[in-house]
Amino acid sequence: MSSSFITSSALLALFWVTADVVLVAASASSTEAEALLSSGWWGKMIPLENSPSHCDWYGVTCNEAKSVTAINLTYPCLLGSGAELGNLNFSCFPNLTLLFLSGCGIRGSIPNQIGMLSKLERLYLPSNSLSGNLPLSLANLTQLTRLDLRENHISGSVPVEIGYLKHLTFLDLSFNNFSGRIPSSIGNVTGLSYMNLGNNHLTGPVLSSIGQLTNLCVLNLGSNHIDGSIPPSIGKLGNMFSINMSSNLLNHVIPPTIGSLTSLVDLDLSHNYLVGPVPSSIGQLKSLTKLNLCSNLIHGPIPASIGSLSSLNYLNLSSNRFSGLIPRELGQLHDLLFVDASLNQLSGNVPVFQDPCKLDYLELSGNLLSGQIPPELVKLCKSLYHLGLSKNNLTGTIAPELLHISYYDVSHKKFSLCPNSSTDLSGNALGVPLGCPHESKENKKGNNKRNKLLHSFLIFLEITILLTFLVLGSIVIFRHKATSNQSEEAKDTRNGDICSIWNCDGRVAYEDIIKATNDFDMRYCIGTGGYGSVYKAELPCGKVVALKKLHRLEAAEPTFDKSFKNEVKVLSNVRHRNIVKLYGHCLHNRCMFLVYEYMERGSLFCVLRDDVEALELDWGKRVNIVKSIAHALCYLHHDCTLPILHRDISSNNILLNSKLEAFVADFGAARLIHPDSSNQTLRAGTYGYIAPELAYTMAVTEKCDVYSFGVVALETIMGRHPGEFLSSLNSLSGQVIALSDVLDPRLSHPPDAAVEQDIVRVVRLALACVSSDPKVRPTMEFVSQEFLFARSHAISPWQQRKSETGFAQ
Repeated sequence: MSSSFITSSALLALFWVTADVVLVAASASSTEAEALLSSGWWGKMIPLENSPSHCDWYGVTCNEAKSVTAINLTYPCLLGSGAELGNLNFSCFPNLTLLFLSGCGIRGSIPNQIGMLSKLERLYLPSNSLSGNLPLSLANLTQLTRLDLRENHISGSVPVEIGYLKHLTFLDLSFNNFSGRIPSSIGNVTGLSYMNLGNNHLTGPVLSSIGQLTNLCVLNLGSNHIDGSIPPSIGKLGNMFSINMSSNLLNHVIPPTIGSLTSLVDLDLSHNYLVGPVPSSIGQLKSLTKLNLCSNLIHGPIPASIGSLSSLNYLNLSSNRFSGLIPRELGQLHDLLFVDASLNQLSGNVPVFQDPCKLDYLELSGNLLSGQIPPELVKLCKSLYHLGLSKNNLTGTIAPELLHISYYDVSHKKFSLCPNSSTDLSGNALGVPLGCPHESKENKKGNNKRNKLLHSFLIFLEITILLTFLVLGSIVIFRHKATSNQSEEAKDTRNGDICSIWNCDGRVAYEDIIKATNDFDMRYCIGTGGYGSVYKAELPCGKVVALKKLHRLEAAEPTFDKSFKNEVKVLSNVRHRNIVKLYGHCLHNRCMFLVYEYMERGSLFCVLRDDVEALELDWGKRVNIVKSIAHALCYLHHDCTLPILHRDISSNNILLNSKLEAFVADFGAARLIHPDSSNQTLRAGTYGYIAPELAYTMAVTEKCDVYSFGVVALETIMGRHPGEFLSSLNSLSGQVIALSDVLDPRLSHPPDAAVEQDIVRVVRLALACVSSDPKVRPTMEFVSQEFLFARSHAISPWQQRKSETGFAQ
């Protein structure tokens, strides 16, 4: 046999082997393409005219062999309404390493078949509508490094099998419905650096094997039902950056080993039942910037070692049982911005803060403090805008500089203001004047004369008040007799017009609400938020209302209680057709709830997120939604006695009725704007809608609402949150932007020129509103008038050149 024959035979064999490999690769590629197509996730996007290969489809990445290695569909993705994860045949993707479906509205449960993705390294399914239990087949994903399932409706326990994922470094199961204990097997995942199990219904103790996770940097177990103690082994986690165990049932002492976490920056143990003193070892946390221990049962003194926390800028010790003096070392922390030690049993003097002082929030009310307010407090802490000292035993004088602070409360004390001061003290219970030191003889003589006049005036005032009470008393008695004969008739009509229910003492309304919701049974729940649930209720009169009920734990939280009452205060005094109506409220001992006008279609966010419902929002309805929001904000900013800032405008807080008309809702963060005030406040709002200037300043203005409005307006037109578009605006300066690029692709082009012009106007104004410079943004009055009185000049409908304020005219 010749060598040439052998060579030819070998080459022939190699050809056939290569051909087989090519055919197998082609067959695998075809199978993957069919699986992608069968999922229905890409809808109108396939096949693409110039991209027949599935590897060129949106969100699909392939290797050189045309095998799919990544599927990345971030919000807004192209999945159709009601899409399920099981629509994709996972067995067809042996080389898939990344599956990223974020905010795509996926429903149903995670199928067992997902365990067939043996090469999967990263699984991201956040912000969807997944439910059911986690499949045990997840244990087969042994190459998995990152697992993100946050913000879904997944229930059941966290499976023990999660301990098999030895390569896992990132685990986020937060904002779900997980229950039961945290499995100790998680301690076997020693490479874990980030673990977030917050906002679930987990019970039992803190993970007993926590000390094994020596690479852990972030731990969030907040807002669960975890009890018992913080294990001392937590001190072994030397890489720890952030710990959040707030809003649980922890009921032991803080272990001294906490002082070993020298890399810790954020420690939040608030809203538990922790007892005992704070260990002095906490002073070893040199990197700590935030310490929150509020709403516990901690007693004993504030440790002097807290003065060693040189990086601390946020300290909250409120609603505990701290006693003794406030350590003077606290005043040596130059980076402190926020201090709240209210509602304790602290004694001694108000602390003195040394220069340089950056403090802007100091709340010490509800203690046993005595002595005078140190005059250097305001002089050294020039940025101080909130000072709370009420319900203490303070005496002496009030420096006039104090009254220039945006918020101060020094009521229930014996204070006076120095003579010759023109500062107005009306509205504060300042008690009996004690005079000022170093008062001149001339001033004393003048004061004696004024005291005689004041004495005569007080006698006259007492007689006048007595006569007034006699007259008013007679009127009340007369009216009571006149209405007593109608009491039985009132009982018969008490369930009539809902507005009349809230004119009585509230008991009738409470009984009706309890009956209508079967004592707030979950069958009537139509939504759950961070601090409360929303219920649908039909009253005996046939009227349907929405109820926002505060969760039991949050009802006891001062922050949520303040937000709840703030919403009542604001909505009780506003009247606008595009602001949701507040029918009433209940501050019952058993529960707290607000009663609103019922909005059949829910939030704008949910409607835009659902493909079927989004199609109902045609261009005309979307333009009207933007106009309605603009008119409502214009009313709040410019037509109320004192301007009202909403501070949390987002698509989640825009509600739609059965006609898809828009109403501004959720005024929990709203505040009145006083013209003579700096209007500084802690940041509020929803991520993605907050004005950029609030990242470096706490001065809130109406331009913050204007920015949020601009984001919502763009979101309404685009059908998705405009995050990426906003990020690219600076790089697009001076370039031509096709308006069609920012229109929701699920809708066909506007039917006529008039609607086209309306859309152009919305986008142009929205772009002006999202300017990074608040001074450039228009007022809501200007925006509202632009919609009411459309400009006469024509605008090219489909291409506009971007200027500093959006689309050029």
